[in-house]
Amino acid sequence: METLTRNEQQVEIRAAAPAMVRPGTARMRELTPAQRRAVMFAQQQVIKARAAKKAKDERQAALTRMWQEEDADVKPRSTARVREESKANERLSLREAIGQVLRDLRTRDHKTLREVSEKAGVSLGYLSEVERGQKEASSELLTSISEALGVSTAQMLRMVADHLEEAGA
Repeated sequence: METLTRNEQQVEIRAAAPAMVRPGTARMRELTPAQRRAVMFAQQQVIKARAAKKAKDERQAALTRMWQEEDADVKPRSTARVREESKANERLSLREAIGQVLRDLRTRDHKTLREVSEKAGVSLGYLSEVERGQKEASSELLTSISEALGVSTAQMLRMVADHLEEAGA
C-alpha cells in the first residue's frame, strides 16, 4: 500500500469507517492515548484489508476475462475435422471418444471448463483429463457432466457410438 501522511490516513479512515470511532468525537476524547493508538491501528488494518480484497477481486476478474477470451478462441470441431482426426488415430479408445464428444458438446455451447465443472460438481482438472481421454469417468460422473452440458446420458452415449463408428473402431 502506498505511504500516506497522517492527515491523509485520518481522512481515509473517516471516509472508510463511518460506524467506527472517529478522531475528534466525544467517544474518542474519552479514550486514553494508548486506546486511541489502538483504535487508529485497527482502522488502518481495516483499510488495508479492504484494499487487499479489492486487489484480489480485480485479479480474479482479470483471470476470468482471460479464461473467457481463451475459450472464445476455441472453435468447435466440425464433423469432418473429427473424422480426419479419428482416421489419423487409427484406433480410438472408448475413453478418448467420450472425451472428444464431451469437449465438442462443451465448445459447441461456448461453455468454459469451469462452468461445466461447477455445474456438474466435478473438479476442473478432472474434467479436463476426461476430455483429453486421460481419465475414465464413472457412469455417475458421465451422467452429471452430460446433464451439465444439456444432454441426456443416452444422447451422449449415442454420440460416442456414432463417433466410434465413424472412426472405424
